[in-house]
Amino acid sequence: MTTLSVALCTYNGARFVRRQVASILAQTRPADQLVVSDDGSTDATLAIVEEEVRAHRATGAPTPELVVLRNAQPLGVTGNFEQALQACSGDLIALSDQDDEWEADKLERMAAFFASRPGLALLHTDALLIDDAGMPVGGTLFGVLEVSDAERAAVHSGRAFEAFVRRNLVTGATAMIDRGLLELALPFPREWVHDEWLAVQAAARERLDLSERPLTRYRRHDENQIGAGDPTLGHKISRVLGRRGDRNRQLAVRSRLLADRLAQGEGVSTEYRALAERKAEFEETRAAFPENRLRRAVPVLRLALAGGYPRFASRGWLDVLRDLLQPV
Repeated sequence: MTTLSVALCTYNGARFVRRQVASILAQTRPADQLVVSDDGSTDATLAIVEEEVRAHRATGAPTPELVVLRNAQPLGVTGNFEQALQACSGDLIALSDQDDEWEADKLERMAAFFASRPGLALLHTDALLIDDAGMPVGGTLFGVLEVSDAERAAVHSGRAFEAFVRRNLVTGATAMIDRGLLELALPFPREWVHDEWLAVQAAARERLDLSERPLTRYRRHDENQIGAGDPTLGHKISRVLGRRGDRNRQLAVRSRLLADRLAQGEGVSTEYRALAERKAEFEETRAAFPENRLRRAVPVLRLALAGGYPRFASRGWLDVLRDLLQPV
């Protein structure tokens, strides 16, 4: 029988973690293992987790094995999830944030999806947005992320990498992976967030899919370390006109890391290796643009005319304006 682990990462999460752990323990398909990796909390986070698990076990209900990892020195989000995932023993591993809530049939439905799709490495789903009190605030995660019909079609058709080479669509709190993906993805580069890295590795091997059914209630609050922002016009304008900073250099470094890893990785087609290389070259060109906006105009337009922006930039043609207008 397929075994299920949950990788829950925490950091000063006492405010919401009880609800999340309760929703994990209430699954119609119980997890076999719950790995909690705590990144140096100074509040009651771990005490709450252990209390919830003890209380659930006392009812006689099936209760996952609890593994608690305590970090004396914080590892950060990516490092903490890498540690948690490596400690998981299940055939399938569901990633969990500390501040969301799961639908009761999340593990059952996701495990069934994997059973129907041999070779699948990563599945992610939509999520309902909730507030601090757990009440729906309207909308879904895919809506906030503006996941397009074309992107959905690419994922469902097995061509997810063509979408992911532009931008990440996966929120780790909604994802489940086959543990074999870890062998391909480890170690996680610190320049990438864990869910982005896992997703692009699965996509590059045509082993990623999504489910439109929301199975997570994704809590948005002012303490989110990483979260989806509102796709408002004002937000988009602020991104275009905000200072360049190190963003383009970071994109170049990340893209080069990906291209080099895929060039050496097993199960990646020659086509996708070439696509990753072209993405790296595109971002390296952008990172080398002159700081002066007037001197930047010609190389930006040259790159735009070559068709790189709609293929490789996260916001397509909007990034042409960003590269033209952003001050140093």
